[in-house]
Amino acid sequence: MCRSIKTLRAPVTPEATEADIRAAALQYVRKVSGFRAPAAHNRAVFDEAVDAVAEATARLLDGLVVRGTP
Repeated sequence: MCRSIKTLRAPVTPEATEADIRAAALQYVRKVSGFRAPAAHNRAVFDEAVDAVAEATARLLDGLVVRGTP
């Protein structure tokens, strides 16, 4: 599925920025919805989905424990 979404967890990425997380969320929503840019009547729900995925991604990265890292 979204092969161009890069791994954001440490140690692969030293620190994922908010911009990195948002970009990954946008790519995911684009892939799932099939729209690169939604029509005006779908913009609100598209943006809400990006926000929700970004929040979930941030929570996931904050909660992950990677063994063998300092």
